[in-house]
Amino acid sequence: MAKYNEKYFGGEAKAYDAEQLLTEGENILWRAKPKRSAFLLGKVFRMLPGARRWLLADGAIIAGLVATGAFSQAPTFLKVFIVCFFAVHLIPVWVWLSGILSAGIAHKNTEYVFTDRRIILKSGVIGVDVNNIYYTDISGVNLRVGLSDRLLHVGDIYISGRGKAQVLWDIEDPYSVTTKLQKIVNDIKTDTYFPN
Repeated sequence: MAKYNEKYFGGEAKAYDAEQLLTEGENILWRAKPKRSAFLLGKVFRMLPGARRWLLADGAIIAGLVATGAFSQAPTFLKVFIVCFFAVHLIPVWVWLSGILSAGIAHKNTEYVFTDRRIILKSGVIGVDVNNIYYTDISGVNLRVGLSDRLLHVGDIYISGRGKAQVLWDIEDPYSVTTKLQKIVNDIKTDTYFPN
């Protein structure tokens, strides 16, 4: 078996800037990060209704156990079971809280880049994931501007095609960006399928 050379691809891993991800002759047409305030509020409100219902239901049961004295009179093994049960049962609340606490790091690592060849999407919390969407693979570009998005002057751009759909969250001036992206996709597909 051949010996593994861990420096074959350039040594240790590091966070890449968009320029380092470009191929020779590739040019950046547009780049942006999500609007910070909208991105952070989105993380707070995205799971809030479900987490709130879950917390209220479990909180009512816990308060009932404590108020009636049933918890204090229970044997030790039952107390441990109840605490462990509710710690696990409240997982949706813990997931919601972890999303809120990691939102700042996620925003720092999120960037959207349109080049003359592809769309580069960077995201992540612990590590940075880079997804590439080639224009010829795109079948649809849609825009969603909800009430909170309208108040914050942002929108979410949904890109569908081969593979899983991708979302560009909380983009400022979303109508203009969507129009530009649709034009790029149309121009590249026209050049690819109907060359001059």
